[in-house]
Amino acid sequence: MLYTSTRDNSVRITAAQAIARGISEEGGLFVPCEIPRFSLDKIISMADMSYIDRAKTVLREFLTDFSEEELDYCVKGAYKADKFSSPAIAPTVHIDGGKNILELWHGPTCAFKDMALQLLPYLMTVSAGKTADGKTIVILVATSGDTGKAALEGFKDVDKTKILVFYPVDGVSPMQKLQMTTQEGENVAVCAINGNFDDAQSAVKSIFTNAEIKARLAEKNMAFSSANSINWGRLVPQIVYYFSAYCDMITMGNIGEGEEINVVVPTGNFGNILAAYYAKQMGLPLKKLVCASNSNNILTDFLNTGVYDKNRSFYTTSSPSMDILISSNLERLLYHMGGGDDKLVGNLMKALSESGRYEISSDLLAEIRKTFDAGFAAENEVDETIKYHFDNYGYLCDTHTAVALKVYDEYVKRTGDNIPTVIDSTASPYKFSKSVLTAVNGEIAGELDEFDMAQELNKVTNAPIPAPIASLKQKKIRFKNVCDKENMSEMVFSLLKL
Repeated sequence: MLYTSTRDNSVRITAAQAIARGISEEGGLFVPCEIPRFSLDKIISMADMSYIDRAKTVLREFLTDFSEEELDYCVKGAYKADKFSSPAIAPTVHIDGGKNILELWHGPTCAFKDMALQLLPYLMTVSAGKTADGKTIVILVATSGDTGKAALEGFKDVDKTKILVFYPVDGVSPMQKLQMTTQEGENVAVCAINGNFDDAQSAVKSIFTNAEIKARLAEKNMAFSSANSINWGRLVPQIVYYFSAYCDMITMGNIGEGEEINVVVPTGNFGNILAAYYAKQMGLPLKKLVCASNSNNILTDFLNTGVYDKNRSFYTTSSPSMDILISSNLERLLYHMGGGDDKLVGNLMKALSESGRYEISSDLLAEIRKTFDAGFAAENEVDETIKYHFDNYGYLCDTHTAVALKVYDEYVKRTGDNIPTVIDSTASPYKFSKSVLTAVNGEIAGELDEFDMAQELNKVTNAPIPAPIASLKQKKIRFKNVCDKENMSEMVFSLLKL
């Protein structure tokens, strides 16, 4: 299996090279040159497997330069039982009718990013051993909340790596901020920026492709890589849990073997739903992929009109991991759906960079819409959805999951397509205690601190507080740095002590 770049399809590199580099020299994203296909019999055979074995079955098709021993080391290390609060790793919970919730937040940071970021450090270590010639890998991360903590926890004290995380100073929940600023580890550093996630992400991409900065790092035997979903090693583990959910639904008796299902994904950067697209291309019986947005509904508008326009109001919402106006992974979809046309992708990304806008052809839009649907939920609808599902089903969800549930309900109402559906649940409700408590009680939560808020939510709902969140109260804040987006490159050198 070889990989190419969305902006230069003459590139041919191995999986290990793609993972170690993170992003292509000209700024494109690495994608597989071909997508492996699974027969229905092979998919059905995974139903009796553990999550670890399901992961190895999928990943070995993409990581063909990893030996069986290396793959085993990576997957078993990532999905150890003591790292996840559910023995299923990513359990599927039937709620009602066609609703099945895929809980992706049972890992050490209580967010779906753990599903990939517990594995990525292992993949990175093996990849660097094959390609990096003894260099220290500097992981540079922009986060809208969950990626930062999950990456910090995954790479904490991993040999020959350093990890630097930048987050928008007012764009994450208090609990997300605490998780990052209290992070332990000798090779980690965290900094807030005056700006939003898109500012941080754009600056990180700029730093990645800056020849002068890369040369300065090379002098110290260092090289950049990424833990954001622009890195193929971050994205490929996410394909696994769609296969796993499908297998779970077979064993639960919710679907028959080979029966189609829909998938609804709350997404901002388009990585989580793109993983579902890859699963569908591999042969998993997925009918429609429904993209769920919050008030920053740029993806909904694009999937409905073919126009991507970030020149719009930016909203800070109760679902901050989706407060994004530049959805990086959409570039990969455009490459695949556009027939591997790197010139098309390059021109679209250039237009986005220069004018903040691009428009695709009606033919390409029609092709995308065969697979994708989209909707969004306003802030007041998020609260209503949390309360409705708790009151009627006793199911407590976070704000991002509520966005997906609302979009699912509207999709069924609009289309009548009520076949069994997997709805991604991307975070524990306790990462957003104030918002969830306000929704459940139907009134604004009082002036409690984050930990008292969690205790109150537990008292009202009886939903257990995850241990990683409860333990935060005892931890000391280590990182108080704040910088402007224009000064991020200088902050990188400062944090690396160069």
